[in-house]
Amino acid sequence: MSLVDQVKKSIISQFEGDATGHDWHHISRVLNISRFIQSQEGGNLEVIELAALLHDISDHKFNGGKLDEGGKIAHDLLIELGADQIIANEVKYIVDNVSYKGANTKVEMKTLEGRIVQDADRLDAIGAIGVARTFAYGGHKGQPMYNPDSAPKLHSSFEDYASSGTNTINHFYEKLLLLADRLNTETAKRMGKERHQYMEQFLEQFYSEWDFNTE
Repeated sequence: MSLVDQVKKSIISQFEGDATGHDWHHISRVLNISRFIQSQEGGNLEVIELAALLHDISDHKFNGGKLDEGGKIAHDLLIELGADQIIANEVKYIVDNVSYKGANTKVEMKTLEGRIVQDADRLDAIGAIGVARTFAYGGHKGQPMYNPDSAPKLHSSFEDYASSGTNTINHFYEKLLLLADRLNTETAKRMGKERHQYMEQFLEQFYSEWDFNTE
């Protein structure tokens, strides 16, 4: 059994049944998008596949805000399954740096493999799937769907982003609508255009229904 298949078998049960938008289907989509981008852009396919599978292994949104825990868990799992140290370290770096950390917080991704996985994860956060996942996560967090009296915030640090309360519609402005311009590869940028436009159309329809009155 390949290392990729071993990792898949090892983690799938952790994510099945998740109701936050970070379920096994999300991981599978990120894996498939990553493979497609790699076919156009190059990069080490095995590292990309492993990082795609493990990118949410201990997400800071669910582990108390620990940014470096996921990378350590990913690294240790790979070593346990027989991966060499170089691959384990490359995957650890990607897992530790893949997440969005706020509108005004720069995240540097130094490797092509990391940029591809980050693009795939961001593409799955926008478009129709992104809209659905955002409302699923907002419901999980107990966030209001929308509060017209609460303005979006462009966070200047990860700590501010992680701790700040919001509502689901504000999250579009705090993250989702910013992602298309932050994609790394030309392949992802082309894919992101349609998904970004869909979100703009969704918001336009949402506001027209929200503000409906008979006067």
